Amino acid sequence: MNIAFIGLGNMGRPMATNLANAGYHLRCYDSFEGARAAAAAAGLPVVGSAREAALGADVLVTMLPDGASAREVWEALVDGLAPSAVAIDCSTIDLDSARTLHRLAAARGLRPVDAPVSGGVGGATNGTLTFMCGGEEEALDAAGPILAAMGQKIVRCGPAGSGQAAKICNNMVLGISMIGVCEAFALADHMGLSRQAMFDVVSTSSGSCWSINTYCPVPGIGPRTPADNDYNPGFAASLMLKDLRLAQEAAQATGARTPLGGHAAKIYEDFVREGHGGKDFSGIILSLDGGPAPGGG
Repeated sequence: MNIAFIGLGNMGRPMATNLANAGYHLRCYDSFEGARAAAAAAGLPVVGSAREAALGADVLVTMLPDGASAREVWEALVDGLAPSAVAIDCSTIDLDSARTLHRLAAARGLRPVDAPVSGGVGGATNGTLTFMCGGEEEALDAAGPILAAMGQKIVRCGPAGSGQAAKICNNMVLGISMIGVCEAFALADHMGLSRQAMFDVVSTSSGSCWSINTYCPVPGIGPRTPADNDYNPGFAASLMLKDLRLAQEAAQATGARTPLGGHAAKIYEDFVREGHGGKDFSGIILSLDGGPAPGGG
């Protein structure tokens, strides 16, 4: 089975590496020279163009920054894939773009799947990603073994675009909850409560959530997180802002009321505008009074 893997950034490179380690034959490409060089240095088979990667491939996997990029790549490549090839987009993109990819591939007899991921760079590296999948059952069945080589959990969410819908909702929850956890730590600092006590209580009480239990936004507390590495991502704040904007676009298009989602988007927008887009999204605590200084133990 020949797999064309397009998009070799912080997420795509380790995902492709896991496919190669599982024994799949890959041809990889990225439009950025630095990403190609890093992938080649990691031992991935990088070819000279996206077209070369896709020609005759049985599977296409894309991990791209936005809907426009995904549409451009699929429009250029789907004609060159093997008949009935499986086309999987793991990018996080808008719902209209996801459905456009499905139509584009299906019109050429291919089997498309939208399969955005959750788990960040750590999950991509360790092969523990969660895939949220949309598409026809036959396409999902065919994509299953490929996704299983890169992740730990595959959730079938429904027809075309359902994976993207689930991802958008999930990341809106994540953005809101991270802001809430950061505000709680800032309040705890002001009240003289140690950060360790704050963590010990909230992580085992009704405030328990992934943003504190697994991805605590203050250094030296709980499992090791980007907070322990000067807020290097991880999952960059600029990407969280992108996802929160996607959620707001979806809310406006469907008439859903998401006031907290809108407020979270504004908070991350200000954080990115201040020059912190490259920081991990948990670094939003840097914008709060009480900021990054490690609290008392």
